[in-house]
Amino acid sequence: MNPSQFDPSNSAHDAEVAAQLCAYNSAFDELGLRFRWDASTLTLLAMIDGEEARIAAYIEAHHGHLLKSYSAEFLSRAILEKKKARYPACLPTRADSAAHLSPAAQQPRVSNWRERVSYEVELPALVGV
Repeated sequence: MNPSQFDPSNSAHDAEVAAQLCAYNSAFDELGLRFRWDASTLTLLAMIDGEEARIAAYIEAHHGHLLKSYSAEFLSRAILEKKKARYPACLPTRADSAAHLSPAAQQPRVSNWRERVSYEVELPALVGV
């Protein structure tokens, strides 16, 4: 068995990720969006500072067709409003949660969602689409 399986901080992190995913996926459903995030999507998006910016980056990468009718900012705010009504906490950025790791193991922090292109973040496709 892996010693990290017994690390209480890992189970707390897993519970936080599960709560975040539930809140985001419920928000998508309430708004009639066919998005479905999983833990790997949320983990990749955690490289981007700010929940609105994370959502906007995801929409631009996977649902650009929506940007013909709505702005990324409008969609991000609508999703985030629904998400926060269900679960107001924000998942820390990967850099924040990796503070205890060595500097070489930390991912670069992305302050602007447009910068994500320079890091070539490859987000997984939608589940079931």
